[in-house]
Amino acid sequence: MTHFLPDAVFQGLRDARRASVQRGNRLSVRDGETVIRIRRLWAEGMAMDAGASEQLRGRVDIYDGVRHLYQALIVGTQTDGGECVVEFKWLHLVSETAPVDYDRLDVVPAGLLPRA
Repeated sequence: MTHFLPDAVFQGLRDARRASVQRGNRLSVRDGETVIRIRRLWAEGMAMDAGASEQLRGRVDIYDGVRHLYQALIVGTQTDGGECVVEFKWLHLVSETAPVDYDRLDVVPAGLLPRA
């Protein structure tokens, strides 16, 4: 289908697709003060804009807006077209609660009654 479109129309469609992906995706990588938007994320890696990811190395934090989702260890990067594909050594989900060393009850009492 792209063979029948003029180059200007094809470029406009590609730019519109890129803008809609950036608008709808709130995922970002934070490494210290550096914040980079993520295009795609999967279990073994992620894809970002090619020029934005040269300084990413080691452990990074992945956020959805302001919510901390994952911690990841970056081991390799490669540029493919207009995006940089990053490979993870590990990707861990960040817990919102502290770990406990006992079994929590499913039914928690609403309050305790004092002894008379």
